Amino acid sequence: MKLFDEWSRATPVFDDQHLVSCAGLVPVMALAERSGLSALIAERVRFKTSRVKSAGVNSAGKLTSIIAGMAAGADSIDDLDVIRSGGMPRLFGGVYAPATLGQFLREFSHGHTLQLASVLRAHLVGLVEHSALLPGIADRAFIDIDSLLRPVFGHAKQGASYGHTKIAGKQVLRKGLSPLATTISTGDGAPVICGIRLRAGRAGSSRGAASMVADAIRTVRTAGAVGEVLVRGDSAYGNSAVVDACRKARVRFSFVLTKNRAVSRAIGAIADQAWTPVHYPGAVTDPDTGELISDAEVAEVTQFTAFVSTKHPVTARLIVRRVRDRAKTAALFPVWRYHPFFTDSTEPAPAADIIHRRHAIIETTFADLIDGPLAHLPSGRFAANSAWAICAALTHNLLRAAGTLASPKHAVARGATLRRQIVAVPARIARPQRRRVLHLPAHWPWTEPWTALWTAVFATGPPATA
Repeated sequence: MKLFDEWSRATPVFDDQHLVSCAGLVPVMALAERSGLSALIAERVRFKTSRVKSAGVNSAGKLTSIIAGMAAGADSIDDLDVIRSGGMPRLFGGVYAPATLGQFLREFSHGHTLQLASVLRAHLVGLVEHSALLPGIADRAFIDIDSLLRPVFGHAKQGASYGHTKIAGKQVLRKGLSPLATTISTGDGAPVICGIRLRAGRAGSSRGAASMVADAIRTVRTAGAVGEVLVRGDSAYGNSAVVDACRKARVRFSFVLTKNRAVSRAIGAIADQAWTPVHYPGAVTDPDTGELISDAEVAEVTQFTAFVSTKHPVTARLIVRRVRDRAKTAALFPVWRYHPFFTDSTEPAPAADIIHRRHAIIETTFADLIDGPLAHLPSGRFAANSAWAICAALTHNLLRAAGTLASPKHAVARGATLRRQIVAVPARIARPQRRRVLHLPAHWPWTEPWTALWTAVFATGPPATA
């Protein structure tokens, strides 16, 4: 590609009021209205008093402005100004300035973040009703829970403290804030966020996990999960409180257990002939022998009682996966590394192990958030950052629902891909004969999915006003 020489003498002028840089926000925000986002916010997020007069007025308009900015790629409060450029005010009414939105976020308290969290759960149910989100949820659904540590810098961040995180396979201490999140997925549907709660960096991974799991179970049932629900997590959540929350809600669980004496004794009692090779999806076979190159094997203890020192001991299956320790291949006998998890699922041990390991799907959600709105936690106030994190979750779910209406490929695409191909489409506004027309780029590579989204959203006319 070569630039024409005459452009070196051209004069750029930012003066066109008819151009918009993110025309994809029109169908995306229309989908938000159809699924009841503004109505839910107006009903549930209310400010009785505010430190700054009028700062807490029109919560629905301000929060949807933040979500629209995040959908357009904003990862800081200043970036929210993207929704006011060019002809954007001609597409949307009530577009607020970043200073106003930042002031509004600073009015949040812990109670207001709980109100916004309830909007997240209710809006997820609305998106399932108005899009192809979570296909197959009636048959089987998966709830995953995990946390991450988002680094922050400076002394002005409330709640920032040093917590453990893993970088390049090594545990390190890092100053930050720790969001705890739950996601819902199905066998054919990409994960969406059911809940997200910001905590101090030094907070234990399992802090608040039991209540979040209970909220996620209620939400997935409301969304239409009448069949089996499986809750998965790593060793931080394999404790009595979380498992008890699953049993009370009558759902199945699959959690990694920390290796203690009881677990080690149970593993040591497994007979050598009880180990079965497990064929992971995508595993490679040796062309000469026809055997799996992977040496992973699984076995199970059918009756294992965990949490015996608590008020609610639980008896279920202990499934153990073992792999050769590649650091000790020169040993005379094979040295194995053992990975136990505790579950009440009914699948055979190899299938249960494969399903449990798919818990890693939650990491794709974290990657989307880090590559998008959660690249920064922009405020110095803890509650403002909590609200920002929940808005990021609302945006993630909204983009995911829009992707399902666009095409099967976009239904599982990354958030950055959806923003680039669906949202960030330039357009020029025109009104020939008083008809509103958006002139989009000719030969846009993703014209068909963009048009499919537009048609699906506006097939029954304009969205109802909140």
